[in-house]
Amino acid sequence: MLKVAMISKWHVHAEGYARSFNKEADACVTCVWDENPDRGREWAKQLEVPFVENYDDVLARTDVDAVAICSPTNMHADLMIRAAREHKHIFTEKVMCLTTEECRRVAKTIEENGVVFTISFPHRCFPENLFIKQAIDEGMLGDITLFRVRNCHNGALANWLPDYWYDPETTGGGAMMDLGAHPMYLSRWFMGKPVSIQSRFTTHTGRTVDDDAVSIIGFESGAMAISETSLVSPFTPRICEIYGTRGVILCEDGRVRVKTSLLQADGNDGWITPRLPKELPSPLRQFIDSALYGKPVRFGTQEGIELTELMENAYKAQREGRTVAL
Repeated sequence: MLKVAMISKWHVHAEGYARSFNKEADACVTCVWDENPDRGREWAKQLEVPFVENYDDVLARTDVDAVAICSPTNMHADLMIRAAREHKHIFTEKVMCLTTEECRRVAKTIEENGVVFTISFPHRCFPENLFIKQAIDEGMLGDITLFRVRNCHNGALANWLPDYWYDPETTGGGAMMDLGAHPMYLSRWFMGKPVSIQSRFTTHTGRTVDDDAVSIIGFESGAMAISETSLVSPFTPRICEIYGTRGVILCEDGRVRVKTSLLQADGNDGWITPRLPKELPSPLRQFIDSALYGKPVRFGTQEGIELTELMENAYKAQREGRTVAL
């Protein structure tokens, strides 16, 4: 049984993670800590577990094997380093930290103490994205020239995100830093090593962080990725498009079409609807399997560092109004 301390209810996914841990036969939530003690006490009461006011006391508990970090992002590095030093496994919401340097310090401490680290990259578990990765690796589309991905919702427009979501000090950014993480880590996974990034961020709701954002990433291969996200875009499907010298894949809300000179299609103007791979277990389930049973970590410190590198430099490119070399 993996005994997990929930570390803050700040993130909007925290409640879902707690429910998921408690639904698993081999995991459970044993206590709560929160930088906001009143919020933490109320959540602990709902979960019927103790609230522990002092974080060091959480790490000293014998009924805590792991921590689930859902705190403000600017607290991640300190909380993770302290947990790793006490040999607690770490599951975290993205992004890993606000700077690449912080990520590397966390990764070093994790390696030195031999704990499991998993960052939540759910879109890397989706069947359509597993298929795209397979198609790229197998050369189905020839040489890849462009990847475009758009992931949006209306959280800022409809005001269902908490007010603190727009605090640049704690979050490090807005739409791109949060929802844009999914397009960013998919771009890195599909396209390889990035060499440059430029950005255009804006706000339609008057917040102090971006609620609408686009970054263009250049890769070592010469290909480009267009990473789009928005918190003011209702009814928008989740879109992936990938173009190569021999074909194209179009994906909308998980529905995939392929056209390639390497495969024959009957009718439909050459479009093929492929059979997709099976969805992978959720990152949370993968974390439990790694911590308890030694299964390989798919989304670890290296993936966390790579995402933060893109995010840190996307915001630098926006602030300085230039293309940033990576």
